[in-house]
Amino acid sequence: MRWLVTGARGMLGADVVAHLCDRDGEHVVALGREQLDVRDPGAVAAALDAHRPDVVVNCAAWTAVDAAEEREPEALAVNGHAVRVLAEACAARSVRLVHVSTDYVFDGTASAPYPEDAPPNPLGAYGRTKLAGERAALAHGHLVVRTAWLYGAHGANFVRTMLRRATAGEGVAVVTDQVGQPTWSADLAARLVALARIGAPPGVYHGTNAGQTTWYGFAREIYAAAGADPALVTPTTSAALGRPAPRPAYSVLGHTGWARAHLPPMRHWREAFRAAWPYLAGTVTASSGGAR
Repeated sequence: MRWLVTGARGMLGADVVAHLCDRDGEHVVALGREQLDVRDPGAVAAALDAHRPDVVVNCAAWTAVDAAEEREPEALAVNGHAVRVLAEACAARSVRLVHVSTDYVFDGTASAPYPEDAPPNPLGAYGRTKLAGERAALAHGHLVVRTAWLYGAHGANFVRTMLRRATAGEGVAVVTDQVGQPTWSADLAARLVALARIGAPPGVYHGTNAGQTTWYGFAREIYAAAGADPALVTPTTSAALGRPAPRPAYSVLGHTGWARAHLPPMRHWREAFRAAWPYLAGTVTASSGGAR
């Protein structure tokens, strides 16, 4: 198969490219934002016509949650309008689009895992812009995969920030009032590829590792894995942190949709974290922080 990956220099995009390059018979074109401005319809059309992919995996996104509150039109241009451009261009060429979305499309008031068909109700600008992208992709018969609490070996993320602080023996206050599913980007990358390869029905899928924890609980796991004292992690609340953008208090996503694709849910987050650790432990010197 021929693949085109947008946002290929980011955390998830890099893992999608790596996963595809490890497989025989795959032709992969990896385009970062320097190579393809997904907001530009002409550039998108030219890229599709030049590379003639069977599948586009869209990992390009505005991910600065707090900045989106003040710069929503800019975030919408990437997370919403650009997805419409990709969706329309792919549909016109019979190319499958796999688009990545987020738990932020929900308000976090649930007490049980959100099913794929739960009504979205985003709390802030980031969630609104990602929901616009979802709707654009679905309107043209493509695949939407929501993820949450993503971490990996590339780019700033919660695990790398906690690992840097643990290695330095620093204490850190982490929220106890947000519940979700830590998800290894390499696991999600493999699942995005699997969905496209098997010709999964269009619609929404929830791409998170199973189980649940709090950011506080996850931070203690990271400190313990790094050989640091988990007691250095102390509890705090979201209100005490005072972030500009509201976060969903409950971001646990249900996984019944995988049955439509004849695939099992993704493995438990603790199992994934153990598998990810060898790839994460050596990245601490390169980490720039960026805790969620």
